[in-house]
Amino acid sequence: MRVLIDTGWIVSVLLVAVRIGAALVMTPLLSFGGIPATTRVALVLALAVALVSAVALPPATALASIGGLLAAATSEFVIGGLLAFGVFTAFAAFQLAGRIMDLQMGFGVASLIDPATRTQSPLLGTLLNLVALAVFFAVDGHHLVIRGLAYSLVQLPPGSSLAALEPAAVVAQFGAMFVFAVALAAPVIFVLLLVDVALAVMARTMPQMNVFIVSLPLKIMVGLLVLVMSMQYMGPVMERVFEGMFDYWQRVLG
Repeated sequence: MRVLIDTGWIVSVLLVAVRIGAALVMTPLLSFGGIPATTRVALVLALAVALVSAVALPPATALASIGGLLAAATSEFVIGGLLAFGVFTAFAAFQLAGRIMDLQMGFGVASLIDPATRTQSPLLGTLLNLVALAVFFAVDGHHLVIRGLAYSLVQLPPGSSLAALEPAAVVAQFGAMFVFAVALAAPVIFVLLLVDVALAVMARTMPQMNVFIVSLPLKIMVGLLVLVMSMQYMGPVMERVFEGMFDYWQRVLG
């Protein structure tokens, strides 16, 4: 593969690097483990060079003025942010599912420092998010991300107008995130609802019993047990979550 380096090629690499940087840095894919900034920049530039060299892009020499170049860079940043939103909502579904289960089991008052985002996160949400991140890399999801970035360059070459984007896909992705979160937490929610009904009956029939004290360890034990038992059935849901991420990319890019 021959690489012809000229002004148009350099401009294309820089614009693609802006898109890739926005698409990756805003997601958990490059934030885990505190990767140094220089390493992230080097990785983004390397991916930009590889994609520009591999994908047949129209020349970017028309962006000769500084104003045109800044406008194109802004467009690339917005496109990268929209792509990052799809990845972020996919992993946010696991966070939301963990938050729902935390509230049902009584872990809602506790939180952990998420090593990926370095923010306060729910207990089970952090666990599910780390499991999802490990599964994502185990099934070569990062390769699909690179293919998706190449597809975005084919659909919207560097310097393209934002008018070709489909904003309705962003709103639909919000709904998909909640649907996937409920699907992931559904077994635990259903079983704990039955436990709550049983505890309510006990509270009515045995008023001398302190149901609140009994319910705390009982709901934690039952919730964790159901979560462990349902982990083997989460594979298809996780696969659908990741597929939904790339379906969103295809919809938003038109």
